[in-house]
Amino acid sequence: MYYTLSDEKKITYKIRFIFFISFISFISSLSAQEIYDLKRVLETGLERNYDIRIIRNEQQIANNNATLGNAGILPVLDVGAGYNGSITDVEQTLTDGSTTKNRSVFNQGATIGLDLNWTAFDGFRMQTEYARLKEFQRMGEISTRLSIENLISNLTSEYYNYVRQKLRLKNLEYAVSLSKERLRIVEARYNIGSMSRLDLQQARVDFNADSSNLIKQYEVVNTSAIGLNQLMALEDVSKKLTVCDTIIESTVLLNKQSLWEKTLAANARLLLSERNKTLSELDLNAFQSRNFPYLKLNVGYGYTLNLYEASNVKQQNNLGFNYGFTLGYNLFDGLNRNREQKNARITIQNRNLEHERLELSLNADLSNVWMAYRNNLELINLEKENLEAARENYEIAIERYRLGDLSGIELREAQNSLLEAEERLLQAQFNIKLCEISLFQISGQVTHYLE
Repeated sequence: MYYTLSDEKKITYKIRFIFFISFISFISSLSAQEIYDLKRVLETGLERNYDIRIIRNEQQIANNNATLGNAGILPVLDVGAGYNGSITDVEQTLTDGSTTKNRSVFNQGATIGLDLNWTAFDGFRMQTEYARLKEFQRMGEISTRLSIENLISNLTSEYYNYVRQKLRLKNLEYAVSLSKERLRIVEARYNIGSMSRLDLQQARVDFNADSSNLIKQYEVVNTSAIGLNQLMALEDVSKKLTVCDTIIESTVLLNKQSLWEKTLAANARLLLSERNKTLSELDLNAFQSRNFPYLKLNVGYGYTLNLYEASNVKQQNNLGFNYGFTLGYNLFDGLNRNREQKNARITIQNRNLEHERLELSLNADLSNVWMAYRNNLELINLEKENLEAARENYEIAIERYRLGDLSGIELREAQNSLLEAEERLLQAQFNIKLCEISLFQISGQVTHYLE
């Protein structure tokens, strides 16, 4: 089937109209968007993110558990009341050989009183348990901090990914405008017969391909926005976002030695490892407490009433104190005490080895990310030069193309080189930002982005 020139123009105008409507719809949606900067994104996420809210509640549980009473150091005071009754048949044989029989004898008793029980000494096990609870409290705080750091890292990465996708969208819009200009030139020359139908069709194919990439990029931008909204736990995850940042740049000059020193001092995973080592040492102390005797005290004050139906005493009332103590020591428990202490010492050794392994792993991670950081710094300078050269090359190419001194294929190559140079620079800028985020997270400084 053959098209006339008017048919071709109709198709071109239809493609332009569809693109224009899509672009206007996208632009109009921006007017209702809220403006976010990185700090607002982070603050919103820290306030609303479900994982952070859950971990904070778990930390509150650990805080509530770290009490003297939960460790068993404080005494226990109970108040109680009771009643009992019995209906029995009583047969008694006296010393003189006579017997007495009473049927359905109804006896009653009632008590009310206070009881105080306190373990005064158990080989320092209670003190060790209290120290364990305080360690769990500290671990809860560090775990909360670790979750916050992970969220800040993820939010910051996704925020700059969204900025990158928006910049890529602009690059693709520019690519479409270049293809559109080429198509305009070809159509004008085709109309006067200075270019072939093949040139026209190739220009249209390239324009359609760039338009298709642009439409796909709208979807990528929307997906990134949804991911950012999900991390912030916004109710409307499809909410459109407008961000303040229009470039991706690293403004902080980092030093590897300083980063490593801060890693050893502030890395949350290392701090958790230290707490695990302390817990293992406290476990050993708890087992060693069984090497000591224990002392338990009890004090009570109460009132007792007994009613007897068949007795010389019809009623008995008791009111007063009772007290006592228990002193004990476990002489033999099947050698379990010795076994538990040996295993606890081995566990301490394992915790030390795990800590050293984690420290080595962090050192390796820091070195790898640092190398990527340095390489991307160099790449950025190189890609900036490449981009300038690609722009100049395209400007020369389009002028030669307008003069008819350059083929469409060569112009397309110059255009693709320009787009690729923009993509490489944008990717290098994004990569260095990811490296910066990782280095801050490893060294325990990722909250820097909140400032």
